[in-house]
Amino acid sequence: MSSSPIALSPAALGAPDRRLVSLGRVRGMGVFLVLLGVITLFGLSLSIPPSEHAQFLLTAPPAVSVPPLSMPVRWVNVPLAVLCAALGALLIARGRRRGTYLIFGAGTVAFLWAFLAWAARGGTLNFEQLLAETLVETTPLVFGSLSGVMCERSGVINIAIEGQFLAGAFLGAMIGSATGNLWLGALAGGFAGGLFGALLAFLSLRYGADQIIVGILIDAFCLGLTNFLLAQVLTPDQTTLNSPSTFSPVAIPLLSKIPIVGPVLFDQNVFVYLAAVLLVVVNVALFSTRWGLRVRAVGEHPKAAETVGIHVLAVRYRNVILGGVIAGLGGASFTIGSVGQFSSDMSSGLGYVALAAMIFGRWRPLGALGAALLFGFSVSLQSFLAVLNVGIPSPFLAMAPYVITIAVVSGLVGRVRPPGADGVPYRRD
Repeated sequence: MSSSPIALSPAALGAPDRRLVSLGRVRGMGVFLVLLGVITLFGLSLSIPPSEHAQFLLTAPPAVSVPPLSMPVRWVNVPLAVLCAALGALLIARGRRRGTYLIFGAGTVAFLWAFLAWAARGGTLNFEQLLAETLVETTPLVFGSLSGVMCERSGVINIAIEGQFLAGAFLGAMIGSATGNLWLGALAGGFAGGLFGALLAFLSLRYGADQIIVGILIDAFCLGLTNFLLAQVLTPDQTTLNSPSTFSPVAIPLLSKIPIVGPVLFDQNVFVYLAAVLLVVVNVALFSTRWGLRVRAVGEHPKAAETVGIHVLAVRYRNVILGGVIAGLGGASFTIGSVGQFSSDMSSGLGYVALAAMIFGRWRPLGALGAALLFGFSVSLQSFLAVLNVGIPSPFLAMAPYVITIAVVSGLVGRVRPPGADGVPYRRD
């Protein structure tokens, strides 16, 4: 009797999930929007004097200049409060239909705009700079979430992104500073991440070690190693080994002159552009190519994949190492892409936040981008609110990005299904 390969449906292979959101979750999101509308109406609108105005700067070089936007806070926020509450009521009434997240996103944007107007009352907010900093803060998270997607779609949990960030940041800064060549620094950062990706793959695939424990140990090892080398190697020779230049913004002709979005999207450093390219490439490769089908098959049903001639362990080795390279590039973006030097624990737990973004995006690159943008916006908004002196204690401002991330992952995503063989060791029969 001949055996036939096990058929795998697109859903079983982790194809984009188009199922409707559960009724309880839809109603919960609706109630949340209604509460935001009430807060906006009474806390951010009616409590503001009618004469209070907020001004938003919408121009930055090299874009075409546009005049600032001035608005009366109360009379703008009242309609936004009504809109937010109405969208919440719509979610409660309509039940399980498509477009739930679109409606919820529109209500959230209405609240955020009202909050920005309230924060900038009687002053000026550089909206253009806020968006640009949001994109910069988002970039490492995009690299980290793509690293997680590459690994977990093949069935290996990568908790080591935080350590790969630190290794990439350290080696990228040292090589970039010592050679004066930022491209070599970026390559060195990717190499460092790939090296620890190979270590994760070797221990978890060759010996079947618990992938979560191995990842945490790699994180702790990289933190201790980079701190030691910082004190013993970089600090004594700070000028030569830890003072690299950073990639300058590269303006794309014509596109960078578009008002508002031009300087934000088309006048950035190479890491931002590289993250955007990788986002598209990984998404297309995973869901539109034979290679991606094989990777998803290995992550969902490795035994079935083996029956059709796919070498499961080889696929996992390649993906985990490639994921490490991507995370290492994300680490290099901290130093030669932004700050210009390596400092102790400079990733500040963003490797774990990148994993949260990956889960929020349901193990899909474009989905993870949404959570990464939300976190990047909250981080950049924190510094702007501190300057505007809105009266919110600074510790709460510092906590806000992480609280938002926890709330998003635990409250909005609901039940998520990881790849079927994620974290499960595979042994050939």
